[in-house]
Amino acid sequence: MAETTTPLAPGDLVELDITGIAHGGICVARHDGRVVFVSDTIPGERVRALVTEAKKKSFARAVTVEVLQASDDRRPHIWPEAAIDRDPEDRAGGAEFGHIALHRQRTLKAEVLADALRRFGGLSDEDLARITANEGVTVEAAPGDDEAHGLGWRTRVRLHVDPETGQVGPYAARSRRVIPVESLPLAVEAVGFIAPLDDVMLDVESVDVLAPSADDPRMLITLPGEQQRAGEADLVRESVDGREFLVRAGGFWQVHREAPVVLFEAVRDAVLGLIDDGRFDPVAANLDLYGGAGLLAAAMAEAAGPALKVTSVEADPGATDDAAENLAGLVGALALTARVDRHLSELLNAPAPVRERLRRGTVVLDPPRSGAGGEVCAQLAELAPANLVYVACDPVALARDTKTLREAGFEMRSLRAFDLFPHTHHLEALAVFTRA
Repeated sequence: MAETTTPLAPGDLVELDITGIAHGGICVARHDGRVVFVSDTIPGERVRALVTEAKKKSFARAVTVEVLQASDDRRPHIWPEAAIDRDPEDRAGGAEFGHIALHRQRTLKAEVLADALRRFGGLSDEDLARITANEGVTVEAAPGDDEAHGLGWRTRVRLHVDPETGQVGPYAARSRRVIPVESLPLAVEAVGFIAPLDDVMLDVESVDVLAPSADDPRMLITLPGEQQRAGEADLVRESVDGREFLVRAGGFWQVHREAPVVLFEAVRDAVLGLIDDGRFDPVAANLDLYGGAGLLAAAMAEAAGPALKVTSVEADPGATDDAAENLAGLVGALALTARVDRHLSELLNAPAPVRERLRRGTVVLDPPRSGAGGEVCAQLAELAPANLVYVACDPVALARDTKTLREAGFEMRSLRAFDLFPHTHHLEALAVFTRA
């Protein structure tokens, strides 16, 4: 393939100076004025990249095939099967920052979060300085990750099966092609020990491997066309700050070995801050939305004490059953199976005394990656609780919801971010909003 200048087309090789980072784990360059999104590189590098997609008047996408001028933060990739010396189509996905020093990964994630809050959330540099006490947006490491070089943290891994060969492995980056691998460096040892990487599993669609904190590793197998995985409803035990949680094996639980503790303590500390400021009412109509197995409702109770009144709302019936069990020691806790938007709609039509208790309440919400969204944020704005504690796993979704909430009279009071997905572009953030 010969090098070219313009116009760009898939298959072209181009030399690019990488100038920035974008959401999604890709970097930014320009070629003859056109934006090019480039994977497997670092801002400050000069690379030779293969164009994979080219939109006529907007942007192009490319993948790095050779580093011409390397960043000081470039490292040998932590996963040989994802390294730059492999054909782009044969690079395993799921460790897109694996070639970057950990400290730089966190800096890049902080840049993406801050940029999203400016562009989509409407926050100014002055706002961000106030929210972060003039520290700037930073991303905190999880305990033990620096010592482990960001490896061995995943307690849950989904592997896929090639329908023709039966080979088991992750998908290739940005595709649904199964890549055979010899190791899973991001997984905890127990997951790597039982993962069927050498097996041939014909007539199987996917394999979920999990290792709960109670050291009870297991596999869940999904057959083609089936929704239910074998063993999905079995209960596993997870331990968080001395508390035991029962969780369905196929249910949602944070994948980083330390993430449940990190988020439990972050929510607890956020509520303690509201208590110190006289803004938290434990007997108000407090809510835990998208409540899962009750982890964050329990964190609220850790801060507020046994008198806490809280309703945990979760659409998945199995998770609601788990939450009911995990919160059984709290007299004022209730676990409901309901879609969040529908439950909030019911609350909007509740009698005045209930609405008043809601206005005094605090809402903890941990929505899916897409965020709470405009409808739920509008409902929350109309219900007007005193405080919102928002746990987010996508910076752009958080930023969009931030704009909606700010326009409705909520002010972002504080922001923390956590690197709970080392060697990937993902992060978790916790924002506290108070009603003006």
